[in-house]
Amino acid sequence: MPIRRRHLLAAVPALSLPRLAQAQQEYPTRTVTIVVPFPPGGGTDVLARMLAQHFQESWRQSVVVENRGGGAGRIGLQQVQRAAPDGYTLMVTSTGGIMGLAGAQQEFRVRSQLTPISLIAAPAYVLAVNPALGVQDAAGLIAKAKAQPGSIAFGSSGTGAASHLAAELFASLAGIEILHVPYRGTGPALTDLIAGRIQLMFAPPQTVAAAVQAGQVRNLAVTSERPTALLPGLRTVSETGLPGYSAVGWFGLFAPRGLPEALASRIAADAARALGTPETKARLAALGAEPEPMTPDAFAAYIDADIAKWQRVVRERGITLE
Repeated sequence: MPIRRRHLLAAVPALSLPRLAQAQQEYPTRTVTIVVPFPPGGGTDVLARMLAQHFQESWRQSVVVENRGGGAGRIGLQQVQRAAPDGYTLMVTSTGGIMGLAGAQQEFRVRSQLTPISLIAAPAYVLAVNPALGVQDAAGLIAKAKAQPGSIAFGSSGTGAASHLAAELFASLAGIEILHVPYRGTGPALTDLIAGRIQLMFAPPQTVAAAVQAGQVRNLAVTSERPTALLPGLRTVSETGLPGYSAVGWFGLFAPRGLPEALASRIAADAARALGTPETKARLAALGAEPEPMTPDAFAAYIDADIAKWQRVVRERGITLE
């Protein structure tokens, strides 16, 4: 048993192990807060509120979502790290939030900082370009970038975000140089993509859907390993010019470090049930995502492998995380 937990149990002798188990079975007995370390309205916020609604109905307790944006997700994350590991403070965050936490740590392990509970979804991005660029697939984009090095700019929702790292991985594997222009969200980046001030972006499908339908933007490919039924007819980056490429941005449910394993497993199971409802599947599909619940152990392994992948990209591309 880790020192911290041993001292905690010693300081509260009345809370015997049987009583602790009983408390976990009765959980929750009061309001649960889900912290979102980003402003309202984004994808992380939407997913957190979907979970909160289902948890509240299932648990018959109030479940509130608290947005604590700022510091590229660090302010909300630090609030969760300081909270008691009792299940009454949870967090929904994304790839970028955990990348900011991992930083340049060697062999980052998420359980040294937080308790991972479950993956929610890992939606693919689309490689979207301004039609004036004159390319039809990933191979054409790579050829143009090689012929005109440094002349093509891409937008992202911020340094270290999945939309940024997906492009840097593409550039690294393709052996090209493209200029990064960070924005305060994918919406402003899309505005400049339509206007031609940038030439491409790796974006959530729903962000560019209307612009694609209007002919203002062209989807070249999807960034997942395999084509997705949510984007019929759209081939992958790997199939259309860059073999081996794959990049997704994930969203997950967390708690403070030290949450008892039994309670983490119970919340993960409740999350899986919430994600399995037809209503949730339909709402996720509208966001370009599919539910992908995991056990805490599987989610921890998934995060550690994914963060290691992106840390390699950060080192190789000389990226300074905000």
